[in-house]
Amino acid sequence: MRLSDAVGLLVDDIVLGADQPHINLTKHPHRRLKTDASERVISLVGCLLWAMKRIKENASSRFCFPGYCSGANCNSNSASGAINRWIKTIIGSDAVIHGLRHGFKDRLRAVEASVQMVDKLGGWSLRTVGQGYGDGYPLELLYRWMSNTVETQ
Repeated sequence: MRLSDAVGLLVDDIVLGADQPHINLTKHPHRRLKTDASERVISLVGCLLWAMKRIKENASSRFCFPGYCSGANCNSNSASGAINRWIKTIIGSDAVIHGLRHGFKDRLRAVEASVQMVDKLGGWSLRTVGQGYGDGYPLELLYRWMSNTVETQ
């Protein structure tokens, strides 16, 4: 998901009690989504599942990241700046947070995910009208592909 999507998460967006733990990524009054395709279910696997469990256990607000959100808006630019400064100390001066989305797409390619599955998991805009037909992918299949990307790390 995009950093601005993550910064605006509510604790209630995280669903841990389901057969496949997931995030319900939806629009909120304090945070819009970039595209219609951004509104989706994101399976929780690996480090992301671990992090979401910690957020739910330690929540002191309805916001997952209350330092960057209020009821009126989210300040993803401040979050981006803070994370980019930290990443540069770990990886190097050319690294930025958005590079994680590029790496995610590369990991999906490495496990031979279809273009439609890549776009669905990444929240990228649909390329054809036909991609929007039907009910979409079941959560179990999204979870399996997300799990496959963890195995390629």
